Amino acid sequence: MTAMANRPATEPATPTVETPRQKATRHVFAVVRLALGWYFLWAFVDKTFGLGFSTPTERAWINGGSPTAGFLGNAVKGPFAGFYNGIAGAAWADILFMVGLAAIGTALILGIGIRVAAVTGGLLYVMMWTAVLPPDTNPFLDDHLINTAVLAGLALYGAGDTLGLGRVWGRLPLVQRMPWLK
Repeated sequence: MTAMANRPATEPATPTVETPRQKATRHVFAVVRLALGWYFLWAFVDKTFGLGFSTPTERAWINGGSPTAGFLGNAVKGPFAGFYNGIAGAAWADILFMVGLAAIGTALILGIGIRVAAVTGGLLYVMMWTAVLPPDTNPFLDDHLINTAVLAGLALYGAGDTLGLGRVWGRLPLVQRMPWLK
């Protein structure tokens, strides 16, 4: 048994002191969370407004362009190409993709709903990975799978609590009742 189990119930728990290494680790994971959040949110902003980074102004979503038509219609390859070509440019696919980018990015930046963001972001990354099988530089591994693992790690670590609103979010009654929302 641990010392904690032998302690009388009325005795207060001894607070643990965070080491400099633990504090640095928390902050590194928070910065990675913020970076991935910005990555998703920037993709949403650029595809919406056509800021010229990966989406020219004339193909911006607000100008009638389709955020899924270009890549899914022309750049996919491999065993799932037919599936992705079939949904390229569909209004429902555009809406789901854009809402997903915005919601995942916002959740990661704010540090709330990290578990949901990790699952949905991981699903989006895996779908993007399947759209280009096999990857150009490796027989099976690319940055999409690595970022999927990073998102899982962020959720498991509780990375929204540092430099984010995760602690406040976690105390909400709804989140208390449904911890998967954490």
